[in-house]
Amino acid sequence: MTIRAFCTAGAWARGRRASCLGLIFAFAVSVAACKAPDRAAPTPNVVLFVVDDLGAQDLAAALQVPGAFHSRFRTPNLERLAARSTRFVDAYAAAPVCTPSRVALLAGKSPAETHITYWILHGDRDTSAPFGELVPPAWNLRGLQPGDVTLATLARDAGLATIQVGKWHLGAVGTPGADPQAMGFDVSIGGHGAGAPGSHRGRDGFRGSDAVWDVPGLERWRGKDVFLDEALAEEAVDALRASAAAGRGFFLYFCTYGVHAPIQANERYLEHYPDLDPTEAKYATMVETVDAALGRVLDTLEELGLADDTWIVFTSDNGALSAHGRGGERHRHNTPYRSGKGSAYDGGTRVPLFVHRPGQTRARSVGGLATGGDVFATIAAALGRAHDAPTTCERWRILDEDGFEASEPRSLVWHQPHYWGVAGPGIEPYSAIRSGAWKLIHRHADGGFELYDLESDPGETRDLAGEQPERVAGLARELGSRLRAAGAQRSRVLATGAPVPWPDEAFGSR
Repeated sequence: MTIRAFCTAGAWARGRRASCLGLIFAFAVSVAACKAPDRAAPTPNVVLFVVDDLGAQDLAAALQVPGAFHSRFRTPNLERLAARSTRFVDAYAAAPVCTPSRVALLAGKSPAETHITYWILHGDRDTSAPFGELVPPAWNLRGLQPGDVTLATLARDAGLATIQVGKWHLGAVGTPGADPQAMGFDVSIGGHGAGAPGSHRGRDGFRGSDAVWDVPGLERWRGKDVFLDEALAEEAVDALRASAAAGRGFFLYFCTYGVHAPIQANERYLEHYPDLDPTEAKYATMVETVDAALGRVLDTLEELGLADDTWIVFTSDNGALSAHGRGGERHRHNTPYRSGKGSAYDGGTRVPLFVHRPGQTRARSVGGLATGGDVFATIAAALGRAHDAPTTCERWRILDEDGFEASEPRSLVWHQPHYWGVAGPGIEPYSAIRSGAWKLIHRHADGGFELYDLESDPGETRDLAGEQPERVAGLARELGSRLRAAGAQRSRVLATGAPVPWPDEAFGSR
């Protein structure tokens, strides 16, 4: 069938002109349907909606944890989704920066396992900075590449059409993995190897001073008075409608470019924030813009009669920016959590996580630790492809079609042998573990430890390491064992090239 014939038969059936990308997408999935084995239409559909740098407190007041002072944000569509979703109140990103945490979401593996331990750009250049006498290990600068199992490849094998919209940043510029279509997606809209836009404004062409940040595609929106995530939402809507017209189920991976820098105002929403610091008002409009994009997806699912047949997962890739570029006091934008993006403290890794499963009609809040690899495991199981997913100890299925949540005790591990390059609390090479209410941070530079009781001290203000050496020893042993089992790479001493000691070794040498 030709694209012209397909357009006549399908994409025009609703009497609405689809975008060029939507038509190409619909043609692609129709061809894929012809090649797919004869089977019943795969269910459920899946939407994985990831916001860039959205902190756990960057939500409307009704969705924030007790003790927060940031009630400035407007997120009515997230509130609407939350009203029929499970909210994980102890949810964490797998890393305090974007690429490794997104790899955990899409490929189900931790940074320590993949050696993708920092954000990528060019496949032959290290983006991290030296920290005192330490340098990073020879980590994976290329990111994900063809052959890696992802949710897209699992969804495609399950018979779903696969749609990528917005930020990609999982394969480095100049490598095959920079193209989402090489990684299991039928169509990519606005995705490439860089992790931020040159500009969020259509009148700037979504371009900045360096071409590496230019957002690809989206030609029909360039020069127009439109914000980037607004344009992406319309493209996503067109792709969903085209998928429905083709009679295909879908996996939509929608990653907004907001609220990542550059922090720019969407003038449509500025009047909602007259009393805020000017920079924070701009930031709040970006939060409201990504919320509106979520709303366009929710509206379209309802319009197409698919809302009850679709898993929807909403989350972020790390904590909110706070060390620079924001208005007000630095390192306080994730309060009650300490610090922000790039940091070992909870402000760097706490994220919102809402999961709606088909048939769910009421809100629930659940405890228990959750992280990005769990999202992968949950979606893989929902698609019936868990047996095809790579084995890893860093993920659990946290929710299934019957509403089960994993409740057994567990520990979460973080490992970032890199310096983000911006000074701030906890921004240094580190490894960490959370077990129950306790969190242990191991600083690579001096071999020191910090211990916090997050139940009584969520802001990590009282270091108890000196008072509870036995607990530090036990957690250091578990952390060291987990890192070795994952094949983690360690920070290295600049003068000798030798790796720093494992956490349990460092404790034993004190």
